[in-house]
Amino acid sequence: MDNIKVLKAGFFTTVQDAGRIGYQKFGMPVAGVMDSFSYRVANCLVGNDEKEAVLEAAFLGPDLEFQEGMVVAITGADMRPRLNGKEIPMWESFKAAKGDKLSLGGIVKGLRTYIAFGGEICVEEVNNSKSTFVKSGIGGYKGRKLMDNDYLEIKISAAAVPCRRMEQKYIPEYKPKNKIRVVLGPQDDYFTEEGINLFFSPSGYKITKEADRMGYRLEGEAISHKDKADIISDGATFGAVQVPANGQPIILMADRQTTGGYTKIAAVISTDLPVLAQMSPGNEVVFEKVTLKEAHSIYREYERKFAEIKAQICSSDKKYEFMGSLKKMRMIVNGIEYIADVQRIE
Repeated sequence: MDNIKVLKAGFFTTVQDAGRIGYQKFGMPVAGVMDSFSYRVANCLVGNDEKEAVLEAAFLGPDLEFQEGMVVAITGADMRPRLNGKEIPMWESFKAAKGDKLSLGGIVKGLRTYIAFGGEICVEEVNNSKSTFVKSGIGGYKGRKLMDNDYLEIKISAAAVPCRRMEQKYIPEYKPKNKIRVVLGPQDDYFTEEGINLFFSPSGYKITKEADRMGYRLEGEAISHKDKADIISDGATFGAVQVPANGQPIILMADRQTTGGYTKIAAVISTDLPVLAQMSPGNEVVFEKVTLKEAHSIYREYERKFAEIKAQICSSDKKYEFMGSLKKMRMIVNGIEYIADVQRIE
């Protein structure tokens, strides 16, 4: 049964999950969420499996009307979400009742927002994934972005949990300039020493308007090759940094092609991809070199920290038992008198 009406679809709202893992060798792009951190947290907040599908919205979010009560959580970029016109907090799960209207506006900070529902988004799986790959019309909702007056079906989970929240100290800060850590290779030997030094220059690179789910074109100092920019095509990974003949880097993102024939100077480490996913055209990237061993260590610490966050979220939904009757209390704050209802909790 369709239980969410899309009143307004926003700029680019799609169904995404962890992506089509294992099919790239057959020419099938992976797709999936751009910001895996916000995605995983959103699912944790509503009590889903971390890999359940969500809505990913970019630039301007959707307006949704609930035809049935369900648990919802919103993470990622701040789009000032409102429920029935009243601003609601992000990084928390809440209960939306039948007839409620959720509205998301334009981005305030960040670029991509994630909406998780307590249960499953009922769309057909393609190669074990619900992710939308718009360029080929595959997956998600009819293989496309959402449009006004679409309807979604959510298979509501009885185990969905409202009133969970992630502590403020864990909420990412989205900045217009970021250090992005990379491991050199696999074709760094195709570049001059000067070219590699320029790549790591503190002046960095600006994200151009040619930036989408497929890749981010950057603008800055041209990186010089020893000979040519082309190679025999090989596998394209999320975060691979290609450098074509013009010397301007391109970072491959979630909807990247499966193979590519440009030299790749480096690869963004997986823990920094969520940071990159929240950056907009005009923002600046400064690359920082780490070794493969250091990247592995950073990843282990990232997952340790995420386990800590998940434990904190799961413990945040403690239900309090109210004891005794309500009592009135008179308080004066800054010379203003307030009358408050007070009840003891256990």
